[in-house]
Amino acid sequence: MGLSETPSGERAHIGFFGVRNAGKSSVVNAVTGQELSVVSDVRGTTTDPVRRAMELLPLGPVVIVDTPGVDDEGALGEARVARARRALEGCDAAVLVVDGARGLGEKDRELLAAFEGRRVPCVIAWNKCDLDGARAGLEALGRQDPALAGRTVAVSALTGEGVRELKERLAHLARPAGQGRRVVADLVGPGSVVVLVCPIDASAPKGRLILPQQMTIRDLLDAGCVPVVCRDTELARALASLGEPPALVVTDSQAFGPVSRIVPAEVPLTSFSILMLRYKADLVSAVAGAAALDRLRDGDRVLVSEGCAHHRQCEDIGTVKMPAWLAAHTGAELKLSFTSGADFPEDLTPFSAIVHCGGCTLTAREMRRRQAQAVAQGVPMTNYGVAIAHMHGILRRSLFPFPEALAAL
Repeated sequence: MGLSETPSGERAHIGFFGVRNAGKSSVVNAVTGQELSVVSDVRGTTTDPVRRAMELLPLGPVVIVDTPGVDDEGALGEARVARARRALEGCDAAVLVVDGARGLGEKDRELLAAFEGRRVPCVIAWNKCDLDGARAGLEALGRQDPALAGRTVAVSALTGEGVRELKERLAHLARPAGQGRRVVADLVGPGSVVVLVCPIDASAPKGRLILPQQMTIRDLLDAGCVPVVCRDTELARALASLGEPPALVVTDSQAFGPVSRIVPAEVPLTSFSILMLRYKADLVSAVAGAAALDRLRDGDRVLVSEGCAHHRQCEDIGTVKMPAWLAAHTGAELKLSFTSGADFPEDLTPFSAIVHCGGCTLTAREMRRRQAQAVAQGVPMTNYGVAIAHMHGILRRSLFPFPEALAAL
């Protein structure tokens, strides 16, 4: 991702759903103005969710998600349907594409119920309105259910009719959850000097900073602050060069231990992972979940989950460093499972604890959903930064900038 691009997790995610041959892919292509999805008369042409980051006027940066038909059949079809429903979890808005000539079916109504149950705002695209049968069906819907008809836009993927209105509706509906939050700038005043510690090791991406670091720097610049960036190996020199102590030090969680010994006790210290978790979801819940790490015993299962699906390096934090820290902290023979990207188990009950990344590539809605799922299933869930600070004995210090989270200890 280039520095000028809006991260996927910061874009409004709009999912297009419906049964096979309703014209989902055709409507997606009409809305985006490009051949995003393959179109065919063969039922079930879209076999997996297709995602594309783009600019959608008048809304702005979005991720468009074209999903398989929810009426697919057979063992493979059921797997496709499951992926389509899973795609809904991260959407900020949904479009139900209906074949207007056939009208609303049972599966369409099930989707509407799913949108409502997950509190995902939606609009109905009544497709094929260039056909007399579709227009008659929409008129009948208006008589039978005026409220539902009010959420419906007559469109024709073939002629382009109604596409502009559909896009305008989406512009009002698709506002990312958590919009308006700050990554870090609300913790310091304008003009404040903030030191950002960015270790460069084998796991660091070549030629660029990782996304949480980019987002933190941009937020500080937008607020008129002065970010000072250095490696952990130059941190002492950077601090000594400042005329006065910085307002805050933010470190990569992997360097929490050595950095905490360098930064004076009176200087607030936290991590990029903790900032991301607070920005995306509920930090207080993650702090409470960290206590479960002290109760782990031989044979307990722990899920280590990351929101992105990056290439694993020799010093990977999730699969190498985190297991080592957990083993050292608990002294137990744990059974670890690892997931990444959209792969997050529906059943969490086999696990005694979950350690999740900061979720920088996930939407706020998806991060909150994962937390809520863990709470509902009674499984403690914390995050990388909180867990590492806890295992290094500096959690209280790392939470000093966040009074509500500190009070949860």
